[in-house]
Amino acid sequence: MMSRLASILAACALCAAPFAAHAQAWPTKSVRIIVPFVAGGTTDVVARLLGQKLTEAWGQSVVVEDKAGAGGNIGADATAKSAPDGYTLLMTSGSIVTANQHLYKVLPFDPARDLVPITEVATGPQVVAVSASLAVRDLRDLIAYAKANPRRLNFGSAGVGTQTHLAGENFFYAAGIEVTHVPYKGEASVINDLMGGQIQMATPNLGAAINYIQAGKLRALAITSPERAPQLPDIPTVAEVLPGFENAGWFGLMAPAGTPQEVIDRVYRDSAKILGSEEFRAKLAQQGMRPVGNTPAEFAALIREESARWAKVIRDRGLAIN
Repeated sequence: MMSRLASILAACALCAAPFAAHAQAWPTKSVRIIVPFVAGGTTDVVARLLGQKLTEAWGQSVVVEDKAGAGGNIGADATAKSAPDGYTLLMTSGSIVTANQHLYKVLPFDPARDLVPITEVATGPQVVAVSASLAVRDLRDLIAYAKANPRRLNFGSAGVGTQTHLAGENFFYAAGIEVTHVPYKGEASVINDLMGGQIQMATPNLGAAINYIQAGKLRALAITSPERAPQLPDIPTVAEVLPGFENAGWFGLMAPAGTPQEVIDRVYRDSAKILGSEEFRAKLAQQGMRPVGNTPAEFAALIREESARWAKVIRDRGLAIN
């Protein structure tokens, strides 16, 4: 009996050896992080900041590849269909894996089945911003203008179903106003057109808009977090006008389902170490964000919780897309 047990244990050890060896050797070549939006937006910025530090930690290049379109679904689908070997990762924004499955009637991938959470990298609020040419000075002015001119305001977002779109929808619902939605393929294009006056308002991630706000090229009316942003202490919160309002965005690393757990754990540990450094915290603070670095299990729980919340919001708002 003992001989048979020893044989079984030895066989198990042999089976496990390739996986352990793979994790120990990984990475032996460059790693790709897919960003499902155009370059220049917050998701792209976060991916590049982390990618630079992971390159140093791993001694292998971490390359950011932007694959934009369909509210982030194209890049997420490309990741889901990549080889589950640890060499393709996804820097997702929250809405892609918590809202899009409820918003789109047909998705080419299933976030819960086809992608594996690694860690939430960063979180931060959105900002209600308007073109400098729009004759409103504060949030109450904007709400009054929109109520007097239904659907006259053109609202830009990074795409249908993105968190910059859903942040706006949350605000419009709370304020009782109607606008015209103009979807783009990323935040950078939204901000360019907002500065140029082609659209009148947007709710970009603070990280994407903060430099333009500080330079006076955009007018910030309110922050979507419960507290004022330390980077813009003079800008009030939406909740100061609409009590109880809160909306935040987040960005996290995921991998194709089937990626070895040892690799998932390695990416998590190395990322969490970077996110815990004062240097990285300071870089994110400049972008209006803070690091998170939760475990894969904690990140998975967050995704499930937010998915349930967005399912209700999307149903109540009638936001489903054919």
